Amino acid sequence: MTRAFNFSAGPATLPEPVLRQAQAEMLDWNGIGASIVEISHRSQDFIAVAAQAEADLRALVGIPDDYAVLFLSGGATTHQALLALNFAAPGQVVDYVVTGHWGKTAIKQARPYCTVNIAADGEAGGFHDIPARDSWRLTSDAAYVHITANETIHGVEFRDTLDVGEVPLFADFSSSIASEPLDVSKYGVIYAGAQKNLGPVGVAVVIIRKDLFERAGQPRADIFDYRSHAERDSMLNTPPTWNWYLAGLVFKWMLAEGGVAEFARRNAVKSSLVYDAIDASGGFYRNEVAPAVRSRMNIPFFLPDDTLNARFVAESKAAGLLALKGHKAVGGIRASLYNALPVEGAQALVDFMRDFQQRNG
Repeated sequence: MTRAFNFSAGPATLPEPVLRQAQAEMLDWNGIGASIVEISHRSQDFIAVAAQAEADLRALVGIPDDYAVLFLSGGATTHQALLALNFAAPGQVVDYVVTGHWGKTAIKQARPYCTVNIAADGEAGGFHDIPARDSWRLTSDAAYVHITANETIHGVEFRDTLDVGEVPLFADFSSSIASEPLDVSKYGVIYAGAQKNLGPVGVAVVIIRKDLFERAGQPRADIFDYRSHAERDSMLNTPPTWNWYLAGLVFKWMLAEGGVAEFARRNAVKSSLVYDAIDASGGFYRNEVAPAVRSRMNIPFFLPDDTLNARFVAESKAAGLLALKGHKAVGGIRASLYNALPVEGAQALVDFMRDFQQRNG
């Protein structure tokens, strides 16, 4: 079987070696006579898998000892609400910097519990750029400052670590975590759905500076309390064990491939290939994001005539290039170049783009 190149924004492509290992272990994991998805999450066998996954993620991303690492169900949107419940007092001000669709979604989840201050908003400019740092209207006593590190739909990415003073910086890294070196110590909380760069859909990683657990937060059930999850090693309730196991395989694969530094190199090559093809097309293809904040992970681009979109998607699929249709919020075409997509995939896309332009330009 020949696998296609999958440009899906998420759930996204997974490394073929990981899928093959999971396939081989499906019926009899580790010689125990059962699948890992059938054994108790409280068994010593699974506890060892969970502990190794955390150790590998710490090594991969560079997570300091004074940060807790949680593996929890729910996507990033769930945790956007839990951030407010756990780390802000009722009605306390929280600062949000909005650079795209998912930043707006994060505000929607926090509003029932906090007073949201939109410190900066790129919507007036079509979310084509990040508002200049000196224009942000931050609150000195905010519970936290929230950013979306990479906007999956609009293709805007923070390229520098921000200084927001003494207020802790919280960041949604769902579509860019482990894509390049990251100074975790600059953040109070980093959270990410796994289904783009870290593993399958159904599990999220939450990295929390431990001193933040001292905050009272708001009245909440135990299941919504990050402290309770941390005290029980993410096993307060039955976790998504298959997803956690598969993410652990991805971590091991990434470490064996050379770690985050190597993936940063590959991601720079892939994104440069696609952006160079867009910029060299004489306007046939266009990307509207300011070059300084162009995402390496998600590249939205547009054709000269929207009637060509369906043809581009259909013909690219026939050529073995999957999931290139743009998100409904912006239209056009979108290529997601996550860690598991090889450089050869980006080159195949560029070759197709040039051929398509020659036939339709």
